[in-house]
Amino acid sequence: MNIYDAVVIGGGPAGMTAALYLLRAGVKTLSIEKMAPGGQVLMTEEIENYPGFPSGLKGYELADKFAAHLEEYPHDKIMDEVKEIKIGNPVHEIHVADQAVGAKAIIFATGARYRNLGIPGEQRLVGKGVSYCALCDGNFFRDRTVAVVGGGNSALEEALYLARLVKKLYLIHRREEFRGAVCYQNKCFTHEKIEVLRSTVVDEIVGVEEVETLALTNVKTGEKSSLDVDGAFIFVGFEPVMHFVPGEVEKTVHGIVTDIEMCTNVPGIFAAGDIRAKMCRQVATAVGDGATAATSAFSYLEQLGN
Repeated sequence: MNIYDAVVIGGGPAGMTAALYLLRAGVKTLSIEKMAPGGQVLMTEEIENYPGFPSGLKGYELADKFAAHLEEYPHDKIMDEVKEIKIGNPVHEIHVADQAVGAKAIIFATGARYRNLGIPGEQRLVGKGVSYCALCDGNFFRDRTVAVVGGGNSALEEALYLARLVKKLYLIHRREEFRGAVCYQNKCFTHEKIEVLRSTVVDEIVGVEEVETLALTNVKTGEKSSLDVDGAFIFVGFEPVMHFVPGEVEKTVHGIVTDIEMCTNVPGIFAAGDIRAKMCRQVATAVGDGATAATSAFSYLEQLGN
């Protein structure tokens, strides 16, 4: 079994930053990522709030810059999904693909995935009108009618992106007030193609071969209605990707619990980015988390005598 000083699990902004800092410090590092580097950044059309890029840039462009910087430092990589982790002292055992590797320090940086509504028709019609990525699927609905479900920044940003393409867009939110940034709210509320449905929930996504209508309920009046749409884009939050995280590591439904130095309750185990239980989930905070986690991991390794 190959034993590494540090293993970084996840290839988004947090994971790539952590790996970069470790490699620059001369730490023998393995990166594990089951897909292309970039994480959620790859599903973001435009990033306008990352420092240093006042004109904004495409999500994939930023991901490519991160990856190119990291590739300047040769290191081992595994492109597969972690199956199991066994806590050790001081070496932890990671089962990935058809092998096991050892790690004195592990940084979890697998991010979060989109949360489902959990309503009838949703899973059955995924890819047939139900989507969780406007950038991925928006072009299929050019000049058609769609709904966006959600009230946070993601929902508002994706609605504005889709409004460039579609004929009509309904923005559906279960509350009266939206949680997203005021600048995005103002753009959505005044957009000629966007109609806002407040205090409304989707009970069912109806369709035979593809999305046809949404069954709605007004939570204030109890009134039932149906809405004819060709697609439903769902943005109701994220859930951390941590199914492989061992039970010894403290976590909540919101993510892995860490201190401000990204340390978990288990020695040698760290977490960075959207997998953490925290409020702010942005590229900038993920990068900061990754740098902090790597610094903490390096200090831990130094204490072990590395």
